[in-house]
Amino acid sequence: MFRKFDPSRLTVLPLAERIHDLSLSVVREPAPTPQVHPSLTAVAQRIRKARERGAAVVLMMGAHVIRAGVQRFLIDLLERGLITCLAGNGACAIHDFEFALIGQTTESVARYIKDGRFGLWQETGRLNDVVREGAVRGLGVGQAVGQAILEGDFPHKDVSLYAAAHRLGVPFTTHVSLGYDIVHEHPNCDGAAWGAASYADFLHFAAILENLEGGVIMNFGSAIMAPEVYLKALAMVRNAAAREGREIRRFTTLVCDLRALPEDISAEAPKNSPEYYFRPWKTMLVRTVADGGESYYVRGMHGETVPQLWTALRD
Repeated sequence: MFRKFDPSRLTVLPLAERIHDLSLSVVREPAPTPQVHPSLTAVAQRIRKARERGAAVVLMMGAHVIRAGVQRFLIDLLERGLITCLAGNGACAIHDFEFALIGQTTESVARYIKDGRFGLWQETGRLNDVVREGAVRGLGVGQAVGQAILEGDFPHKDVSLYAAAHRLGVPFTTHVSLGYDIVHEHPNCDGAAWGAASYADFLHFAAILENLEGGVIMNFGSAIMAPEVYLKALAMVRNAAAREGREIRRFTTLVCDLRALPEDISAEAPKNSPEYYFRPWKTMLVRTVADGGESYYVRGMHGETVPQLWTALRD
């Protein structure tokens, strides 16, 4: 047997001792943008048509979307029934949880990694208890976190995407890789519980994709989690659909990120190009829509692209 690190040796400090890089001041009230990228206008049209026909509209994201302060834009889209599923990584749950609890989030890696304090904050570690208790009840990470925030003593739950999704009955599936997130450092982390809850969310996500024909799936800023989870879930639902004489191939994908891609994104980059390894391009914009779908790419900060999409859907 290999030696294991003993997490009980760790010192975990209260959040009150942490210097926070972000506060609720970054959270913006929804307001129309003066301009909207033409691709976002086109995707907004596809979203309206998808909801008219009852098809899925999925928004996958990295945690920087929450840090960009666009929560209220997305909550409004949830309340209007224009998004039928949110999907994020473990960091989404952490930043959303901290914002809801103390109205602040984000620490400097450079500051706290020097003496090993990075990530080791008591209140944030409560997420481990939330997920463990939820896993016992068969809940996914998203449902467990959303319920805990919505029903618990969280002074700023009004800005929580997880609480809003739970309140509205919209899945916020959360896809975790163990060792990625600060709560996995904590002595109270139960890896089996996180695995069970995250896998439950993966199956919830796959069930949503069964309704993707004629729908829309979007990725805001997730270079690995979103394209990889989407790829495997799509393979599963296409496999099952083929056995039932159905197809899932006519839908729209959107990727919003900072990578500079060519104007023509219809073909993936050659293998000797660094862009070949940018999974959102080859997976979400090319390979999975090659048999009848369509794709769009918009380069920009989430603080620009999310409000522009909201504006297009508002008009």
